Amino acid sequence: MSVIYVALPIALILGAAAVVAFIWSVNNGQLDDLETPAIRMLRDDFKKATSEKHRNSDE
Repeated sequence: MSVIYVALPIALILGAAAVVAFIWSVNNGQLDDLETPAIRMLRDDFKKATSEKHRNSDE
């Protein structure tokens, strides 16, 4: 029973910190564009693969 006196405040503090971090990220635009970073990653891989292909064909 005495563990609840320690665990409950810690859980509440961690939960409040998560809510504050989420609100901060929404207000600062961190969640505005969720699609472009994934597409950019794929394009970077494609550019890397094609440049390696051209580099190997020149040798």
